[in-house]
Amino acid sequence: MEDIEEARSKKLQELKEKMLQRQNEEQKRAQQEMQLDAVLKSILTQEAKTRLSNVRLVNQELYEKAIQAVLYFAKAGQISGKLGEEELKAILSKLNAKKEITIKRK
Repeated sequence: MEDIEEARSKKLQELKEKMLQRQNEEQKRAQQEMQLDAVLKSILTQEAKTRLSNVRLVNQELYEKAIQAVLYFAKAGQISGKLGEEELKAILSKLNAKKEITIKRK
């Protein structure tokens, strides 16, 4: 009977530890999101930020690529002032462009 109680308490402790670990990970993710949001606010106009948020809802991969591109351009000093919606659209279209593959037969 004591073995069962020990096993239960051990399992309960493991579950508590997993839950705490998940909470910590969620807090870290939330903090990173807030930091990223603050950086994007300083780089993008409100319209561009809204468009980027819409892209996130539709295509997570494109969203991540766009963020990487915008952050790269900002670090490289290629953005003067805030990036507008039209400039962001251009970046998105270049990132989303599918390369056409042609097969030549001999």
